[in-house]
Amino acid sequence: MTASGRSLRVFITGASSGIGAALAREYAAQGASLGLAARRGDALAALVSSLPHPERHRSYAVDVLDHAALAAAAADFLAALGGADIVIASAGISHGTLTERPEDLPVFEAVFATNVTATVATFTPFVLPMKSQGGPCRLVAIGSVAGVRGMRGAGAYCASKAAVHAYCESLRLELHTSNIRVVTIAPGYIDTPMTRNNRFPMPFLMPAARFAERAVRAIARGDSYRVLPWQMGVAATLLRALPNAVFDRLFARAPTKPRREAA
Repeated sequence: MTASGRSLRVFITGASSGIGAALAREYAAQGASLGLAARRGDALAALVSSLPHPERHRSYAVDVLDHAALAAAAADFLAALGGADIVIASAGISHGTLTERPEDLPVFEAVFATNVTATVATFTPFVLPMKSQGGPCRLVAIGSVAGVRGMRGAGAYCASKAAVHAYCESLRLELHTSNIRVVTIAPGYIDTPMTRNNRFPMPFLMPAARFAERAVRAIARGDSYRVLPWQMGVAATLLRALPNAVFDRLFARAPTKPRREAA
């Protein structure tokens, strides 16, 4: 609820599963009115029907790569609810990639289009309406600790999340004097369908529901950057501080993410 007693108005992409769905459940439990966007309309409908007060929520079966459809969903949500308090760009994909494999170039492009460009496309329709409506607002991007350092076989994903972090820093400066706070949430290993494909140990693995609880608190505070769980924040800080020669020796033979097989 807002200070005026009105329910929060929250728009989330990538809402049909994983982190997006966990955030939707957490906000719905707190009484928010949601706009939920995802490609899979059936999964989205099932999620909405499972939430408290499903009549409060609007669902949009759109692909975030279709920027016109995404803008139309944003316009419908703004018109129906009279504004938006929080927008969360949660849609994301991850595939192992190898630069030496020509067939992986389209995978690089798809990862950047979904993880980076679609984040911009998610925020764009909301910035001016948020400025004009007044009151505290949040633009939230889901980054990753994978964006702290590049990992073997994960060039597309690591680079895309590093780009999200840098983009949000730029956006934060652009909106510094406005009523909008830009929040970057960098998950470590969260138990979702995406991470279940990993073939390596995942330290400090966190249940999605617990992640959502803590992320929602960080968003409410307007934290500029928050790693969850905190243990991964410590690990990321240490990794960033390692000299390149040491980092290379430690991780040059690390296991890799599965690559997407050619069609």
